[in-house]
Amino acid sequence: MKPKYYEAGHHHAHRDRWMVSYMDVLTILLILFVAVAAQALKSTPKPPEPLKPAPEPRHAQLLATQRQLERLAIDARIEPRGIVIRLQQAILFAPGDDRVSPDALPVVDQIGSVLHEIPNQVTVAGYADATPIRNRRFRNNWELAAARGFTLLGLLTSRSGLAEERLSVASYGSRDPNAPNTSAEGRASNRRAEIVILE
Repeated sequence: MKPKYYEAGHHHAHRDRWMVSYMDVLTILLILFVAVAAQALKSTPKPPEPLKPAPEPRHAQLLATQRQLERLAIDARIEPRGIVIRLQQAILFAPGDDRVSPDALPVVDQIGSVLHEIPNQVTVAGYADATPIRNRRFRNNWELAAARGFTLLGLLTSRSGLAEERLSVASYGSRDPNAPNTSAEGRASNRRAEIVILE
């Protein structure tokens, strides 16, 4: 059976033939464009991603700073909070006093020069042993430990030029001792200051 546009006498025959041919051409062109686009997407290589410099791990930075301090014969240890520099009372302070010994100033200056090379925040912490103290300047070990921290902070800003916004002070009094307070050696170890380079 022939389609209507092939039947003789159909009054729309010429128009129908033209529409069919036109639709066929459009369909073929559409298939061609889709095939070309798919081939182009398949064959186009992805541009290589730019190389990104791998950031140095924080632990590696801390380790390098610790080694630098150790080369200066400064006791520095890596702990979860950061690098802890321990300064015993015998190096810095006379018993019951917050004034730094002149002999300790070169050590403080060396620490300050190292701190200049890194951007980390720094906490200066003061400690005391468990022996009660009460004199004209300090009512207890908390005040003595805080005063020692402030003294060190002042030296790091005035002598080494560290920005004050990088520094903070903490006083632990007789908390967190290094050794038992039952011996003279243990109490001497607990009377200390720490400079903590924070993680």
